[in-house]
Amino acid sequence: MSFGRPPTFQSFVVTPPERGSFPLDHDGECKQFMTTYLNCLKLNKSESQVCRPQSKAYLECRMSNGLMERDSWDNLGLGDVPDVAAAPVPALASTDASKKDAKKSS
Repeated sequence: MSFGRPPTFQSFVVTPPERGSFPLDHDGECKQFMTTYLNCLKLNKSESQVCRPQSKAYLECRMSNGLMERDSWDNLGLGDVPDVAAAPVPALASTDASKKDAKKSS
């Protein structure tokens, strides 16, 4: 008996999507990179353009750990983004950090 589809279908083959879906990071291998990216978004009022180096680091972690298929940075839209180690700290993040340090020393 068939529910919700014509009875002529004998087999239904499930195919994974090409993009947009990837395994969850159950072991937390890339949690640090994800947290850094989310903190950057929070500090910069959700301005994702400022946080592109952190996004690149997160995706690199996922590709390195087999959580997504390796692809070129140009295809991912991050070909012009420097690596996080070479990237400057976003302006708002550095001022917020200095305010916190000033409060601690007071």
